[in-house]
Amino acid sequence: MNPQMMNQLRKMQHEMAKAQEEIQSATIEGASGGGLVKVTMSGDFRVTKIAIDPKAVDPEDVETLEDVIIAAFNDARTKAEEFAAKRMGSVTGGLKIPGMM
Repeated sequence: MNPQMMNQLRKMQHEMAKAQEEIQSATIEGASGGGLVKVTMSGDFRVTKIAIDPKAVDPEDVETLEDVIIAAFNDARTKAEEFAAKRMGSVTGGLKIPGMM
């Protein structure tokens, strides 16, 4: 491998590491129920906060609240996946690298 290719590879590795750090430290929010339930997670899918508006709580209908929480989580997860794919795509130029998102 020539020195220029090695330099390009090192640069790409550095950019990938930087992108992975940005993904892990990103904060993504998902919501459902018209914003009554919000789930905040990091870019690496760790839930950091759940906010439930008191209007979403009906002791007679806990199942609906559970469904709204699941929907908010799934919304946040989808947004986190899209963020990670977009960020990594900006580094790899759309290359499909095994083991990456």
